[in-house]
Parts: sequence; structure tokens; C-alpha cells
Amino acid sequence: MIYIQNLVKRLGGKSVLDDVSYHFPQGEHIALVGDNGAGKSTLLNILCGLDEADEGTIIRPKGLVLGYLPQEPSSYPASTVLAECLEGAVRVKAVGLVRDRYLAEMEASYTDELYEAYDKAEAEFQALKGYEVESDAKKYLVGLGFSLEQFDQSPLELSGGWRMRLELAKILVNNPNFLILDEPTNHLDLPSLVWLESFLQSFEGTLLFVSHDRALLNRLSSITLHLAHGSLTPYVGNYDQFLTQYELASLQTEAQAKGLQQKQAHLQKFVDRFGASAAKAAQAQSRVKQIEKLREVENALNLPKAQRVISASLKIAAASGKDVLKLQKATVGYASPIARNLSLSIQRGQRIAIIGANGVGKSTLVKTLANSLPLLDGVLEFGHNVMLGYHAQNHLDGLKPNATALESVTEANRELTEQNVRSLLGQFLLQKDDVFKKVSVLSGGEKNRVSLCCLLAKQANFLILDEPTNHLDMASADILASTLADFKGTILFVSHDRSFIDTVATHIFVVANATQSALFEGKLKDYEEVAERSGFPNILKG
Repeated sequence: MIYIQNLVKRLGGKSVLDDVSYHFPQGEHIALVGDNGAGKSTLLNILCGLDEADEGTIIRPKGLVLGYLPQEPSSYPASTVLAECLEGAVRVKAVGLVRDRYLAEMEASYTDELYEAYDKAEAEFQALKGYEVESDAKKYLVGLGFSLEQFDQSPLELSGGWRMRLELAKILVNNPNFLILDEPTNHLDLPSLVWLESFLQSFEGTLLFVSHDRALLNRLSSITLHLAHGSLTPYVGNYDQFLTQYELASLQTEAQAKGLQQKQAHLQKFVDRFGASAAKAAQAQSRVKQIEKLREVENALNLPKAQRVISASLKIAAASGKDVLKLQKATVGYASPIARNLSLSIQRGQRIAIIGANGVGKSTLVKTLANSLPLLDGVLEFGHNVMLGYHAQNHLDGLKPNATALESVTEANRELTEQNVRSLLGQFLLQKDDVFKKVSVLSGGEKNRVSLCCLLAKQANFLILDEPTNHLDMASADILASTLADFKGTILFVSHDRSFIDTVATHIFVVANATQSALFEGKLKDYEEVAERSGFPNILKG
């Protein structure tokens, strides 16, 4: 497959790729990992021809069929979702046009040469499974969560997330043999994520992907590429196996560096003692050169640098009563109902994950429970001394664009001193002058962290969280998960990150469809086992 040799790429005076070489093995599933800003997306863009390296060579084999998920959907899509998906079948489309041209020419003036050319094009069309492309397109669309009714809908009527799903379907319908995906699960609900994972597990080509979903990294990757300080290091195995190998290598590197430093210190003592002595000047100078060489070796070790991650602590002002919330035969929606017959009783200390396909009403439900939307029908009751804290999926729902990060958190709890607020923001990597940035200029990750700070500042005993790990790196998401798992209050949350769900949740509330929902005790696996036995829909079944 693709071979890169001595690639160099500089951004803002910093080398994000520094003499990088690697041969991507055919048929392997490769996870590309590294800190935020390490250059992962830059490398993917170079491989796809969307960016150029400053130096180096890229060798692409003749039979390469590259599939790449773009950052933005097509600006001028076809008239329907199905038609736009079929636009992705560029090879079938190209061969079909050639075949049809030969057919038209034969109808006008038949020759044996034209027939042979037509027959060759027809054979190639069949080899590409051209007659199956529409059924494949429908299969991919359904797997990614599209309903049959949406096939005739204009792509321009879809949300940004659904349009990115359509872009993913367009890639798959072209049958690539080298697939490059940058955060492919960002716009997927849990059932679609499970479908995509199952598809990628059976994908026979080369897969290179970036993801913050630990479960996906562990299930898919056979090789893990670590990009750090401009260097690309391959490790055999999935993400957890990489962490084990990386930690061992780091310990060995640190031990090697410590040994080099001890040797330097020993040599330096001789230089300090005899450097001014004429009799031993040559020996001292020789040791100075040895020290310089040892420093060069030490600098070449690329000692691992600690990644900055959030450090959260959750406090509650006071405990709630035993019964936190009771929802009975509820209907939620906007102008019209989205989900009906919802019943849920929540008790103190429970941490409940809400799962379900996109469009069944998960976010609508949490907005209703957080008093951001009115209940259309049914009964909603909060228990004694319940103090609610809500983190919206769209972080701007709870933030004022013209307020600074400091002002936003201060407004969440006026009793906190400025030092308390600064300390809280500092735990979420917003320090010094960053606290004076207006919300409107913050990145998606920074807005998420400010929103989480506002939530923690309220010291609520009942947290409602809608996709709290969006824009967080894996290390920060892991720390947040561990912090929530130790929380002394009650949590209701929506997430598509399975590792996060299984770390935090004590219960799973499944919204199977518009009229069917149920609460299951335990983790995702426990829900699946009970669902299989009871006949309740298993929305995670691939």
C-alpha cells in the first residue's frame, strides 16, 4: 500500500513531521494516535493529497482506491440522499459512462472493434459489481441510520451530522481498498456506531483511522501508530496494548537518560576539578567532548512529555432525598411528539446512561428533564432537595457568547471567590489570560470545558449531561469518567462513547423507538444479555 519516505512538514515554525518514513501494510487496521496538535490530521491530509509535505516522497500503488472522510459535506449535493450516495461510486460511474458510449456508437454504426471495447467495459462494470451498487448504497445508508423515507429527501434539508453520515456512505459505496477516517464516529448514534464497527472489522482493505473512542481503537486496530514530537512509531496491537508497550519503552528511555546524566555528572566532576590544570588539560578537554556526545545521545532519546489533561473534582452542596425523579407515561417533543410512554424512576446514587438511535428523543428527553423544554404529556416530579445541574450537547445553550470564561463560571455560583473560579478553570486547562477569553472565540473543546466548569460550580446533586466528552481528548475523557464514577450524587447522561458509558453507568435506560423504553441495571453488556432473554429490542446488535 502507501509508502511514505522522509516526510517533513512544518507548521508555524514547528516540525509536526520530522523525517517520517513508514510503509502502510496491506490489509492491516491501523490506529493513528497522539496528543492534540501532534499533527495527526495533517498527516492524513498529506496522504490524501489535500496538503503537501515540505520534503519527502509518497509512493502510491497503481491499484490504490482511496476513501477519505472529508471535514465538510459537499456544497452542491445531488437532489436526493440516495442519488448523492450513488455519486460516491465514481469507478462504477466512470466505467458505466464508457460502456454506454460504446453501446451508443454501436447502435449508430456497428463494428467488431466497438463490440470488443463494449464487451471489455461491460466485464469491468460487472467486476466492479455495478449492478449491485444501488442496493449496496441503500444497505450503507440504512446501516448508518437513514430511514427509507429519507432516501428521497434533499441532502440540503439534513443537519450537519446527517450530511457527514451521507459522506461516509458515499465513501463506502466506492469500495475503497485504503480507507482513511478522521474521527468517523463523531456524528453517529450508538446503534450506527456498532454497525460501522462491524463493517470495519470485516473490511479487507487497509484502514487508517483517528478516533477518541477507546473501545473502537481496541476492537479495530491491529497496529497502533504513535505520532509525537514529529516522529511516527509503530506498535503491534490495539490501543491498550500500545499503552503497555509505550509505558515500558518510556521507562526504559527514562532509565537510559538517567544513566547518561549520571555519566555526564561523573565526567563533569573531573572537568571541574582538573580543567584549570595544565598537566591534565588534555584529559579534561577529552571529557568535555565525551559530555557533549552524551548530551547529543540524551537529546535524541525524545523523552516523553507529560500530556496536559483536566483534573476534575465534584462536590455537592447537600444530599438529595432517596427519590430523585419520577417520570410517568410522558410524551416529549417540540411542536409535535417525538417519544411517548416514557416512564423512569431515578434514585439517589444511580448513574443512568440513556442510549438509543438518533431521532428517538434522547436529547429532547434530557432537555425536558432539565426544564429547557415543556413536558407535552404525563407526570414529571422531582424529589426532596434535588439541585439540578445541566450540561447541554450544544454548549452555547447554557453560555452567553459575549461573556468571558471567568464571568460564565462566576455567574453559575456567585458565592465562589475569583480564586475559586480561577482554580476550577485551571483544572480544565483554562489558565492565566485564557479566563478572559469570550465564549464566542473559544474552540469547541474550550466551550465544552467552560460548560463543565459552570456545572461543577453549581455543586448540584443531580447532574444531567448530554455528550459531555465531545471535543475532549481520551486522557481527559478518562479522568472525567473516573470522576463521575466517584460522584456522590445522581447522574443521568447521554453518550455514544462505550468506554465512558461502562465506566460511569450503574444503569442503562434504552429508548428503543418512539413508544418503547426500559431501564436495565448494570452496564451495556448486562442490558444486551437481559434484552436477549426478555425479547426487548437489542439496539446494539450489529
